[in-house]
Amino acid sequence: MKKGRIFAGIATLLMAGGLLAGCGNQKQNDASSGKVSFPVSYSSKGKLKKGGTLKVGLVDANPFKGVFVSELCSDQPTTDAAQFGEQALIKTDENNKFIDGGVANIKFDNNAKTATITINPKAKWSDGQPVTSRDVEFTYEIIANKDSNSTNYTDDMDDIIGLKAYHEGKASSISGLETPNDRTLIIHFKEMRPSMKTAGNSYIVPDAQPYHYLKDIPISKLASSDRVRTKPLFYGPFKIKKIVQGESIEWVPNPYYWGKKPNLNKIDLQTVSPSQAAAALKAKKYDILLEEPASVYGQTKNLSGYTTVGKKENAFTYLGFKVGHADANGNSVMDSNAITQNRSLRLALAYAMNIDQVDKKLGNGVTYRANTVLPDSYKEYHDNSLKGFPYNLKKANELLDQAGFKKGKDGYRTQPNGKKLTLTLMAHQGDSNTEAVVQDYIQQWKKIGIRVKLYNGRLQEFNTFNDKLLNDASGYDMWLGGWATGTDPDPSGLYAASAPYNYGHFVTQENTDLLNAINSPQALNDSYRKQQFYKWQAYMNKEAYVVPLSYDYQTVPVSNKVKNFTLDNEKSYTVWENVGLTN
Repeated sequence: MKKGRIFAGIATLLMAGGLLAGCGNQKQNDASSGKVSFPVSYSSKGKLKKGGTLKVGLVDANPFKGVFVSELCSDQPTTDAAQFGEQALIKTDENNKFIDGGVANIKFDNNAKTATITINPKAKWSDGQPVTSRDVEFTYEIIANKDSNSTNYTDDMDDIIGLKAYHEGKASSISGLETPNDRTLIIHFKEMRPSMKTAGNSYIVPDAQPYHYLKDIPISKLASSDRVRTKPLFYGPFKIKKIVQGESIEWVPNPYYWGKKPNLNKIDLQTVSPSQAAAALKAKKYDILLEEPASVYGQTKNLSGYTTVGKKENAFTYLGFKVGHADANGNSVMDSNAITQNRSLRLALAYAMNIDQVDKKLGNGVTYRANTVLPDSYKEYHDNSLKGFPYNLKKANELLDQAGFKKGKDGYRTQPNGKKLTLTLMAHQGDSNTEAVVQDYIQQWKKIGIRVKLYNGRLQEFNTFNDKLLNDASGYDMWLGGWATGTDPDPSGLYAASAPYNYGHFVTQENTDLLNAINSPQALNDSYRKQQFYKWQAYMNKEAYVVPLSYDYQTVPVSNKVKNFTLDNEKSYTVWENVGLTN
């Protein structure tokens, strides 16, 4: 989960979406929820034409921030908008394990405790300059430099020799990164970890950044620079010709792309609000619609001229509790006086949420109640036996009664110390159902005597909401959020004491021990690792610092004139060079 991105998906179904990933053959996805089944690929039977413009809609209620350096990007819309030019450094198989054949290959040596990255000599940036080992080294420097404020930095990276000293300003370079030539980077580790061989981990950077193009920009100003926001370089199949920040991007083929020349002449990407997405698709405005909310799927699933492809997301929505704060070094510290420190209160709030009912009414079969904070798309490590938090008002009331939260004549409870109990919930804007769902939860909590009010009395604009979480703002006790967790199941990037994404700031020795066990050298034995994942999921449910709400399916309506579109991980690496249109 190291490459997690917060996404505009509050509550159970509203803006659920994640990283567009994968491609492949016409095979069916696993629909173990029993509600839906989708093909993961679609290709028109028509003849592929040369060139053409693909019209892509990106559904989001908020503008994308447009920081086109993934190591500095924290919003899902930008990640989605960048996918036509950004390409992973190393190719992966259908299980997200590194394989040869991409911009670079990687070889691990467990005995020497090294990973050697070898760059394809054909790989070039969209300005014609070669992709080099210095570009990969520079990417590590961006993440580890304190001035970048990169949320990708975690303590896990300290396993790279010399990286901690660089992060603390005690060294001008990272001693564990060796560049014997322009095409080779050798990474020296203190220990080898099981997640190293899976995409999305904290040890192997996901891509490279152009050192020759960005080296003169201070790291602290990189995210705001024009070279990152309006004139970025890419080594993927397309490059940006024109951008209207937050609204649209015109993509054209990268003439220096190392792979096959794209079939398309242009990709026009436009953002569209959830309230307008269904009408736009019915009007045939888009050939492909990305980040389709469940509400839009319900209106377009049988639309003539389109085929919906889909698969389970590496994503979930959740209720989070603010139980601490970040210290001066960015590490989480628990606040013993926080009312949300009461476990019975957290559990009661969880059991009072009617997730199944909301999913059934509004989810259109593509969202379903989550049972752990590890999405069930991670089949190998997800524990299906856990029950999660099914709706149970009786249990919720019993928990509160036993914990000393007494009901007054007004029907609301007081704290165990006798003081008035009012909790503040922060949630963000989504689609047309968002307000109704949030208010439903507030009414459910009222049934168990818990008074809950909205932060500032209203739903927050998403980027504002995101910034408040990232900057550890005060004034709220809990929030509704969503995670697109990426390809690596290791959860330390979201829940470790030093993780920037640990927004609730919970930290316990048991959680730390379990996270360390999941990614320990011993966990190179997969049966041991699975056992630790199961223990961790059970622990998280017991403590309920984060309450899982819903999992969902990624659904993508695809025009029947589109060829070679797929969500199958097996061929994800080359999806946009292969997509085309028919005559």
